[in-house]
Amino acid sequence: MNTARFLMMAGALSVVPFPAGATAPLNGMNEVGAALLACWTPPANSDNSSVTLSFSFKRDGTLIGPPKTTAIHVAGDDKARKAYVDAAIKALNDCLPLSLSPALAQGIPGNVFTLQFNSPKK
Repeated sequence: MNTARFLMMAGALSVVPFPAGATAPLNGMNEVGAALLACWTPPANSDNSSVTLSFSFKRDGTLIGPPKTTAIHVAGDDKARKAYVDAAIKALNDCLPLSLSPALAQGIPGNVFTLQFNSPKK
């Protein structure tokens, strides 16, 4: 299965625990997803919310352009939705650049990935 298929569908990623601050190169997309979600802190009072971001990586673990919001489910007004999306984008940017293994870095450029950022469900 190619690398891009691991993150092509939001929420389909099975995330394995990833220790914060780990510097070992990431070897697969499950590790990439876990590393990105380790940086995520949902905004206060955002239970049952989610946003899906779409983005692409360069070989050096940085993004090719800004992430795009592809789906959003946030209760409240436009200000609440914007705060939630901004928090997800901040989490993504705070984790970068990712340390990618040579094999992963070789196959990652230009592929579009999606990742869903969720709040706890009540």
